[in-house]
Amino acid sequence: MNQQIQSKKKIKNHWLIYSISGMLLLGLGLSLLGEAIIFKSQNDFNWFYWGTGALATFNAGIGLIGEAIVLKVKLEA
Repeated sequence: MNQQIQSKKKIKNHWLIYSISGMLLLGLGLSLLGEAIIFKSQNDFNWFYWGTGALATFNAGIGLIGEAIVLKVKLEA
């Protein structure tokens, strides 16, 4: 029984880390997208690099949120 409780705590800790990290990366990705839009409106080609970084960051956030959802389902099972 004690091992099961420790396992649930470990899953909960991972869930917390993944969910918070995912939300932070989503926000950062959207902020980077805003910077890319500003660069593009100024006809500065750096918009491409900022946009690529925004896409990668946003998608990493989505991946972490997805993993957090999987862990939450395991936690409730």
